[in-house]
Amino acid sequence: MDFLTIIQILDSTIRLGTPLLLACLAGLFSERAGIFDIGLEGKMLMAAFSSAAAAAISGSAWFGLVVGITSSVVLSGIHGLASITFKGNQLISGVAINFLAAGITVLIAQYLFEQGGRTPSLFGAGRFPPVELPFSSLIAPIPLIGPVYAELFSGHSVIVYFALLSVPGTWWILYRTRFGLRLRAVGQNPSAVDTAGINVEQLRYAAVIICGLFCGIAGAYLATALQAGFVKDMTAGRGFIALAALIFAKWRPWYALWACLLFGFLQAVALRYQNIDFGAFVVPVQLMDVLPYVLTVVILAGFVGKAIPPRAGGEPYIKER
Repeated sequence: MDFLTIIQILDSTIRLGTPLLLACLAGLFSERAGIFDIGLEGKMLMAAFSSAAAAAISGSAWFGLVVGITSSVVLSGIHGLASITFKGNQLISGVAINFLAAGITVLIAQYLFEQGGRTPSLFGAGRFPPVELPFSSLIAPIPLIGPVYAELFSGHSVIVYFALLSVPGTWWILYRTRFGLRLRAVGQNPSAVDTAGINVEQLRYAAVIICGLFCGIAGAYLATALQAGFVKDMTAGRGFIALAALIFAKWRPWYALWACLLFGFLQAVALRYQNIDFGAFVVPVQLMDVLPYVLTVVILAGFVGKAIPPRAGGEPYIKER
């Protein structure tokens, strides 16, 4: 394996790990506030369809991003209404969102475009273009440094850079701001927060709305940057892998980054090396496709250690009268 091949695999790792990282940060905010969200997959899927449909109709990827975020935030609001206001079961609410998104996206896509549940292929301004970092063309010929800067760091869409910057941003919000302190406290001991005169429901609603925002960006990235349109179930379980990565990261943003890049790396390797021929045996493409998911689950299950979730996670808060 030469140096250029390694750079290309790492480049694919970043691209493929981006939607997972955004979904993982989404779950991080929600679960830190005590709201477990199994519906990450559904919100990403709804955002992917909404953004692709809006971009196909308007010809603008930015408009698609706004519509995708809006649709995801609406689903987050429904989840918040069910689990925060009406004190419902958070897991059931999340599962219901997943089923709703899986069905309604295909139904509306077929009604609007009549292409078997797909949206038209996006091109031009309907997709997010790669962003070339300053001096990338000048630095590219330099051995070692040039390919790393021009091929690995440069040439990604703006959403990729947003996702990477969101990691230190999330860390700063959670651990260096009053809002983050209160958010973490709500996930640990909501009654103490309530006693201090802070509205628990408002904080939890803020967390699920932020969750919807990140899921919306993740879904829009899938449909308008990583791929060129929406297809049925295009999230392919990324929401569930994000939940597993969140547990592996022990609800910490920097650990979440490495866990998501791990999955992206495994998927990048699987996509590059398909139908490997060992002479007497050829590795089927289906095995390579499923390998990232299997290895991710094995790694997360084997090396996660003792992960302690927020103590009030999954429990509706009922104010004492």
